[in-house]
Amino acid sequence: MPKVDLTEADRRLLGLLQANARASTQELADAAGLSSSPAWRRLKRLEDLGVIKAHVALLDRHKLGLGTLAYVQVSLTDHTEPTVSRFDAFVTTQPNILECARVTGGFDYILRVVTRDAEDLEHFLMRQLLASGLVRTAATSFVLRQTKSTSELPLD
Repeated sequence: MPKVDLTEADRRLLGLLQANARASTQELADAAGLSSSPAWRRLKRLEDLGVIKAHVALLDRHKLGLGTLAYVQVSLTDHTEPTVSRFDAFVTTQPNILECARVTGGFDYILRVVTRDAEDLEHFLMRQLLASGLVRTAATSFVLRQTKSTSELPLD
């Protein structure tokens, strides 16, 4: 995928938008030193290019009763295309899996999983992940404390 060339004004708009997706076009334009119409055209162009993928609300998992966060390292039973495709499809159906990355090293995937508590995580692991028949081994690391969690990308 080709890299999109950004102007300094694009970077300012994107930085502001990452911090507050509810900001109006006028607020973004003012903060970026632009008038409203050019700011809107730049934002529209960035959306059309796929730089801006979505406008979302970031929720507090603790206030929603999702107190357990864990990283699960997964090794598949085999590395055939059907198994990998079935695992990828399985992951997309699991709302507790927030992120899934295919990685190099001793495991095939790393999952970021959120659940109500440790017991709920165990149920997910036993009744969903391992019961899928696609996983040879899974190693879980509980997050004790998060020192940083952000969705803001560096724009330098």
